[in-house]
Amino acid sequence: MTDSLASLPFEQLLGRVRACTLCAENLRYGPRPVIQMAESARILVVGQAPGRRVHETGLPFNDPSGDRLRQWMGIGRESFYDERQLAILPMGFCYPGTGKNGDLPPRPECAPAWRRALLQRLPNVAITLVIGQYAHNWHLANPAGTVTANVQNWRAYWPAQLPMPHPSPRNNLWLRRNPWFEAEVVPALQQRVAGLLNVR
Repeated sequence: MTDSLASLPFEQLLGRVRACTLCAENLRYGPRPVIQMAESARILVVGQAPGRRVHETGLPFNDPSGDRLRQWMGIGRESFYDERQLAILPMGFCYPGTGKNGDLPPRPECAPAWRRALLQRLPNVAITLVIGQYAHNWHLANPAGTVTANVQNWRAYWPAQLPMPHPSPRNNLWLRRNPWFEAEVVPALQQRVAGLLNVR
């Protein structure tokens, strides 16, 4: 499937992604792929999968996790939602529903079906923000066993990639236990983002 996608015009490829029903029978709330991208994007944000509020609005990171992520990046909503500058491709494009401990994992069918073809259309990306375990396992070379270990090893991937914890409020305890992240990593991220987006 990926080979046939490579020859599609960019807008046709996006149209196919947004019309995808590959996982429909496993999605309690139905398919609604949520992505943001243009071939000119300089920053790629790779999260897990949309949450319920994102599913309802169709806008990625339109929730408290997004508020914290934008704070970490040092940008506002206008820059964040400018697809010409910033692409957002979660590991699963649709809301997977919830389980006992929060949202379910991204559907496993999604990444093999679409991911490589879409990433090939982002030749100008200078940094990829790799958020959470599923994104770490796909995008990082030789990921460590835990999210914490990957994030602690961030300089090994810098400046092309940045392993990050999820910005969800569920991670408040992690942030309290790992104050070095907001003290050391976030300022480096903000400086890099400002340089790429010409933020004043």
